[in-house]
Amino acid sequence: MAVITKITTQQKNQDRYNIFMDYGKGEEYAFSVDSNVFIRFQLKKGMEIDDFSIVEIQFQDDIRKAYNLAVNYLARRMRSEKEIKEYLLKKEVEEPIVNEVLHKLATQKYINDEEFAIAFVRTQKNTTDKGPDLIRLELKEKGINERTIKLAIAEYPIEEQVEKAIKISEKLMRKSSKESQRLVKEKAEQLLVRKGYTFDIIQLSLKEAEMDKEDDEELEAIKYQGDKAHRKYSKYSSFEYRQKMKQALFRKGFSMDLIEKYLKEIEENHDA
Repeated sequence: MAVITKITTQQKNQDRYNIFMDYGKGEEYAFSVDSNVFIRFQLKKGMEIDDFSIVEIQFQDDIRKAYNLAVNYLARRMRSEKEIKEYLLKKEVEEPIVNEVLHKLATQKYINDEEFAIAFVRTQKNTTDKGPDLIRLELKEKGINERTIKLAIAEYPIEEQVEKAIKISEKLMRKSSKESQRLVKEKAEQLLVRKGYTFDIIQLSLKEAEMDKEDDEELEAIKYQGDKAHRKYSKYSSFEYRQKMKQALFRKGFSMDLIEKYLKEIEENHDA
């Protein structure tokens, strides 16, 4: 048995106490404890403690330190259980202690994956242009199970998905005025896939978005792309020039009818 000979408050942390003990060879520093653990075990000068009790006190103190880490981490924003576990393990907290902390946090309702998932979906749909598939993937990476993900994604109704997808498509359209209508639609489809929208939502949004160019707009686009191609291929013979121009403009998404119209206009201007 050892006896507590002195208790002091730490200078840098007033919530922690240094415990000094006499193991039969004089007073020496033994360990430090959180104020919560200090009160729980009713530590005081002159108290006798056996080895098992010391181990239990230190174990509970490790739990308390890890708990404080987790609470501070949670203070920044809501976290999933997996996020907290990974954070504590990264801080080199042993897994049995991590499990004790997670149980305590869940009991106190500081963590709740269902509430977290619903709040996460609401935040993402209100502050980003992400689609449901991308949000679903992010929730999965945060350790949320499929049942909870399905429940949370219900917070993102189809009407809102379509509305966001239309805005993304029309924004791309405005930035791509020098490209063909077909190429812009392909780019919009690829962009929406990357942002996590489903095929059905993409098709519906592209149908409803104002992406159809007027004839004169499409003509302006082919002139812009055609002039660039002309500078590259003007050195070729008439036949080769025509073939390379057709190939280049077709790859840019223009119809053969419009390509022929553009090339005819160039030839007429050249002959004039």
